[in-house]
Amino acid sequence: MYDQLLRYIIRLNHWRKRHISQTTFLIIAAAIVGTLGGLASSILKRLTHLVANFLQNDLQGQYKFYLYFFFPIIGLFLTVFYIRLFIRKHTFRQGIPPLIKSISKNRSRLDFHNAYSQIISSAITVGMGGSAGLESPAVSSGASIGSNIGRLFGLNYRETTLLLACGGAAGISGAFDSPIAGMVFAIEVLLPAFSIPAITPLLISSAIASVVSWMVYNRPLFHYVADGRIQDGFWYYILFGILAGFYTVYYGYMNELIHITMRKFKNIYVKATIGGLALGLMVALFPALYGEGYITIQKLLDGDFNSLLSNSLFSNYSEYSWVLIIFATLSLFAKATASAVTLSSGGNGGMFGPSVVIGGLLGFIFAYTFNQLGFGHLDVTHFMLAGMAASVSGVMHAPLTGIFLSAEITGGYALMVPLMIVAAIAYFINKAIRKYSIYTKELAEEGELIDAENKDTSVLMQLRLKHLLEKDFVQLKPEEFPMQRKDDIIHSTRTIFPVVNLNGKFLGILTIEDLLEVIYTNDPAKINSLMVGDLVQPTQDVIPVNMPMKEVMQLMDKKDIHILPVTGHNNTYLGFVTREGVFNKYRQLLRKQNDLI
Repeated sequence: MYDQLLRYIIRLNHWRKRHISQTTFLIIAAAIVGTLGGLASSILKRLTHLVANFLQNDLQGQYKFYLYFFFPIIGLFLTVFYIRLFIRKHTFRQGIPPLIKSISKNRSRLDFHNAYSQIISSAITVGMGGSAGLESPAVSSGASIGSNIGRLFGLNYRETTLLLACGGAAGISGAFDSPIAGMVFAIEVLLPAFSIPAITPLLISSAIASVVSWMVYNRPLFHYVADGRIQDGFWYYILFGILAGFYTVYYGYMNELIHITMRKFKNIYVKATIGGLALGLMVALFPALYGEGYITIQKLLDGDFNSLLSNSLFSNYSEYSWVLIIFATLSLFAKATASAVTLSSGGNGGMFGPSVVIGGLLGFIFAYTFNQLGFGHLDVTHFMLAGMAASVSGVMHAPLTGIFLSAEITGGYALMVPLMIVAAIAYFINKAIRKYSIYTKELAEEGELIDAENKDTSVLMQLRLKHLLEKDFVQLKPEEFPMQRKDDIIHSTRTIFPVVNLNGKFLGILTIEDLLEVIYTNDPAKINSLMVGDLVQPTQDVIPVNMPMKEVMQLMDKKDIHILPVTGHNNTYLGFVTREGVFNKYRQLLRKQNDLI
């Protein structure tokens, strides 16, 4: 059956190459990716909300919040069990960073299982109370669909990357019902080397995904349409943008700290237990942390502020405004912790959703506090929308995505100018303090990132010394006489000869001049008495194979050296690296990145 399907696809591919231009085919492929990506995100939302609605709405009781303690740990264990049992033959990675790394390092190739495994695992995690979003899994699923369609039809790296981005755009569009934000997200986050021809496929994929999502699961995230009256002073938005910018910095550092802490636990089940207990405790204390958190934000947009305390231990104090402010502030900081704990403990989800929720909470706290103190009469819903834009902009370093996402999902186009102000301020503050976004920080530290602002350095960081080794050097043993290896030495294309003992340990080098002087000497005693070990020249400039290429090039430049020996464990000889070899590989990678989109 598989062979027959493969033959049919091959025949179809041959036919389309003869009858359909490549540009037209990319448009068709983008439409297919958009359809499938929109369908995938709809299925993901439906599955997650079915589970969450049952646990949150169908189960009734005065002390229902006690059950929230157990749901997250059950969800984490089920997620870990599913991944271990059904995805055991493949690597499973969560979030947006693997997509960025795939574009940079793996020719935009993603395993097909991501098309469905991201949906199943994240529906379990988030539906059972994991404090994460569904948008990153939706993006991963759509990107996997795009990547595999590109590979199926034998498209090149540039074209496959474009379809991967189309899938990512479809994921955002379908998850948020926001086609413009989906397209902008793909441009800002997935395609650092963007150019105009990519717009059409992205637009088509994102728009179709939005239509498919609406047809399959017509349930918008938020019901709110901003009025055309903006009475709040702009200086309030400037002040709020500064506050939001610094909070996104905190959010990024807290996320890193928790991930680093959880990595210390090597056993995945121990990690899930610790994370699940911590998450369950936080959700039991702050029900707004349950799942995505959009239900809480919607109620706040509707003006039902006391709903924040519903089903919590503090529900009897809802008439006190100061209790509400403190509880909202604690929920805000707990959300940053809870989302990181969810993802670092084996759960699957994304930071996109939590970014929207914390932005809404931050906007609510800011405006509601000012109103209670009598410093102004701010529209709480306006600042909640502004908070969403600022949070996404700062956390993900994607200001346009934050602006259009907030406007599309709430109908807040009348607030476009305030959204632009707070998004820009939050972005610049976060960018100034944290050069990389929450998605790219770890990749940048590992040298796996294409940095659009410093592409030369980024490409150099992608090079690995072990892939640049040149091994076509004639190796000499210290106990050998040069005359014994005369033919090898004379016919060698290299002018340097490594001296290596029987155990493979690197001892030094000999130049062609040193060897020819002995081979062609008129002194027979010298020919028969001088061994290679007597002539070897130890060298101080020996580099380990794990040295970063940036340091290798700095050493070459500092000492004006064009060739360096490379050794492994216990000074084992591996080969040489040459300046010419590095530059040749560097130019290849640079051409590939310039030809991206």
